[in-house]
Amino acid sequence: MRYIRPLSIEDAVGQLAGAAGPAAILAGGSDLLVRMKGGFIEPELIVDIKGIAGLSDIRETADGFSIGAAVPCAVLGESAVLKKAWPGVVEAAKLIGSKQVQGRCTMTGNLCNASPAADSVPALVAAGARAVIAGPGGRRTIAVEAVPVGPGKTSLAKGEIIEAILLDKRAPHSGDAYLRFIPRTEMDIAVVSAGVNLTIDEHGVVKSARVAIGAAAPTVLLVEEAAEALVGRKLDEAALERLAKVCSGACRPIDDKRGTIEFRRKVAGVLAKRAATSAYMRAGGK
Repeated sequence: MRYIRPLSIEDAVGQLAGAAGPAAILAGGSDLLVRMKGGFIEPELIVDIKGIAGLSDIRETADGFSIGAAVPCAVLGESAVLKKAWPGVVEAAKLIGSKQVQGRCTMTGNLCNASPAADSVPALVAAGARAVIAGPGGRRTIAVEAVPVGPGKTSLAKGEIIEAILLDKRAPHSGDAYLRFIPRTEMDIAVVSAGVNLTIDEHGVVKSARVAIGAAAPTVLLVEEAAEALVGRKLDEAALERLAKVCSGACRPIDDKRGTIEFRRKVAGVLAKRAATSAYMRAGGK
């Protein structure tokens, strides 16, 4: 096994593209090292990206925020400006693992691990986040929801690496929120989860919305019909009930020891209602 610590994204891409066997990217390592220790993977090459300039930075731009692929989740919670703009994204990332894990794990790693139950992904999808991907053919930007294609699988080609996550500048009167259900009080995997992002007008009417459900299908679901249930009306009980019904109906969960299909569908609707209510209040709705 080879370990390298490149100083440029171009070098990292070249090393990944030229690897003779399985290659892995190391940022926080909270998933990678556990899987290696368990014997699930044996990379021929490990590329540590923490030495690449800019990948450990949160940058506020005229268009919003650029979050480097190696930024630990704990650092997200320390950014007052990011927390103010995107509280739902930050609170989702802050639910990954323990305090110790928080100092290492990254949102990009959580995304590329491609678990349907990943905490940060529903919030990112609801936020309309995008991933900047560097590869042998140059750079491209895609929606976050296009990265995972199934449990443990991504759409990234050989040699490609996510360089940063982009979040748009918030429109006035906007809010987002993320909620999950877990059997324990903390440090558990979501049985089902929901992220909601919305913008309202001066009268409290929802102008735009995005709703995402996690741990209810092979990948996180962007439920467009759920957003349609909110747009054009205030967040009254009828709108919330319609939202819950649509979200429950969109789920394609499995039965396992952590939850039944029926339970996951029911709770998805409940969490969507609660997350929408929180996002609406953060947007200034009453």
